[in-house]
Amino acid sequence: QLVESGGGLVQAGGSLRVSCAASGRTFRTSAMGWFRQAPGKEREFVAAINWNGYPTRYADSVKGRFSISRDNAKNTVYLQMNSLKPEDTAVYYCAAAPKIAVTVYEYRYWGQGTQVTVSS
Repeated sequence: QLVESGGGLVQAGGSLRVSCAASGRTFRTSAMGWFRQAPGKEREFVAAINWNGYPTRYADSVKGRFSISRDNAKNTVYLQMNSLKPEDTAVYYCAAAPKIAVTVYEYRYWGQGTQVTVSS
């Protein structure tokens, strides 16, 4: 089970960190990813991290602004979002996969999502 938290409303240029807490024994051997979905749009890849923290992958649209990390002792993965833009507004989902991946179809388990809204 994956449970996201930390979403909210932030002004453009601000920062926000969302978290994803996982239950179960497979977290520590799973790659984790963050995706987002804006109204009327398809779910898109944001960032991913391998089970041991390396390597990481980022969508071009968030490179240099977002950072993914994980704490296996806490069964938690994080997405630090800086320099936020209105176009970052979306529901953010975390997901687990057997190996690091960038497509929706490679992820087996999903959280319920957390809303991030960036005002201009």
